Formats: sequence, C-alpha cells, structure tokens
Amino acid sequence: ILISGFKMTTLLRLLLGAGPLLSQLVLSPVHGSDNATLPLVMWHGMGDSCCNPLSMGSIKKMIEEAIPGIDVLSLMIGKTVIQDTENGFFMDVNEQVSMVCSQLAQDPKLKDGYNAMGFSQGGQFLRAVAQRCPSPPMKTLISVGGQQQGVYGLPRCPGESSHICDWIRKELNSGAYTDIVLVQAQYWHDPLNDDLYKKHSLFLADINQERVVNETYKKNLQLLDKFVMVKFLQDSVVDPVDTEWFGFLKTGQAKETETLQESVLYKEDRLGLAAMEAAGKLDFLATEGDHLQFTDEWFNAKLVPYLR
Repeated sequence: ILISGFKMTTLLRLLLGAGPLLSQLVLSPVHGSDNATLPLVMWHGMGDSCCNPLSMGSIKKMIEEAIPGIDVLSLMIGKTVIQDTENGFFMDVNEQVSMVCSQLAQDPKLKDGYNAMGFSQGGQFLRAVAQRCPSPPMKTLISVGGQQQGVYGLPRCPGESSHICDWIRKELNSGAYTDIVLVQAQYWHDPLNDDLYKKHSLFLADINQERVVNETYKKNLQLLDKFVMVKFLQDSVVDPVDTEWFGFLKTGQAKETETLQESVLYKEDRLGLAAMEAAGKLDFLATEGDHLQFTDEWFNAKLVPYLR
C-alpha cells in the first residue's frame, strides 16, 4: 500500500490492530470526470468499520477527490463505529443485508441507481443486496477479494499439508452450521460435507442457489451492467483464493479446485452467471499482493474507470 509515496503496510496493520484484512488502499487523485457519475456504496471487510480514517475513511475521501462530484456512502452496520466493527463478526448476515436494503431504499440520492464496491466479505454481502433488493438499482458491483463461494480455510494456516489445518477446519465445521451467529461461519463452505452445508448454511447456500433456484435472485443479479471480481494472487488469508473469482474446491475433497466455468453453478446457470459472461457482464481482474493489498496506480487504472 502506498501513501504519499511511502510503503505503509506494516504501520497500517499496527494501527488497525489486525492483519491484512484491514490494510486498505489510499488513493491518489485522478482528475477528469463529470457530475453525472453514479453514487458509490461501499461495504467494508471483517474487523474494519465504515469510517476508520486509516482505511475506509481514507478510501472514501480519496475517491471523492479522484472523481469530483461523486457521492460515496460507506456503510455503517449499526449506530456507532464500534457496533459496526462488532457486527462484522457477530450479526446475522441476513439481518445485515436486510438493514442495508432498507437504508439504500430510503436514500433519495440512490433512486436512479448506484455502483457498489465491497471489500473482502463486503463483496459477497453486496451481491446479496443485488439479488434480494433490486430497488434502487445496483449498476456495477466490484468485489475486491470477496469470498463468493465462501471459504474452507483459515488466515495464515501453515500449509495445506499441516495436520493442524485439517483439525481446525473440522472443529470450525462442527460448529459452523448451528444457530450460534458468527459471521464467518455463515460463509464457511465444507466440500467434504456437501449435504450438511447445503442443508444448514445460514447465508451462503441461499444466495448461491445451492438448495433451490430462486428465479428472482437470478433475474435480479442479471440486471447488473457489470460484475467485477478482483483476485489477489498472493492471498494468504482467503482459502481457497479461487473463491475470489467464484471458483472453489471440487466437492468431496479439499485439494483440487475448479473454476466458476467448471462448476455446476455455472453449467446449470443457477445464478445467471453464464448468461452474464456471454453478455460481457463479468470481468475477472487479478493483482499481485496479499489480501486487500494493492497500489494506488493499479486501483486508479483498473477500478476507478468502473465508477465513472
């Protein structure tokens, strides 16, 4: 991450009190835009908040400087910044999505449409908003390191061959599909117990059409003009990293992955993604670096154009 020409990754991690999920990009201005730019709605990642001046607050400010006249709404899940951070760990995701849908519907600035950008888990949560709440209309969705097919791994887990990784996975899986609300458990996706996952997943299996095909979800997602997915090629937090491009582990084992295009979800077009790709609506972007770590130059060149 570059701020005023200096590398600040380590400092940001120390100040934010967590790992790379919280290290965010601060942008340099990009000049030249018009006043017709759609508003932008942003949803932060795990452990962050809407308004931390070193993360989402800085991103909001810099985007406003990069695109003069743009309205940027950085979502607060709760009444305070503290609640916002806590709810990223402990509030039922379906309730969070419902809360956001209500907030967006009541915002007069968004009535003609808006673009959306989600960081890490915020990327999949905003996709749920697109599928469940088409009014006001979301135009472009940018998922920055979002876990679209969930996760089956742990941050910094020491290698796929480690026995402790498998043991911890089993422990988390045994408690993942329960009534205990832990946000990250609601997108835990166990390929070794596919039936259990599909039956008891509180959030992910529903928005990914893995129980039944909700035609409304499928129709609403296809209303997007663009669905952009960003993968971090050295990501050591999200496991498997293919989930950032809607890929995942092949069912029944935990070593081999498959792309979105190889999946049943795509081949049966249960979510409309095959039709969207045929229409040129899916963009797959990649960048070097660990989770949510990229340069302002890359962001300006690759993502800012989607916001104009």
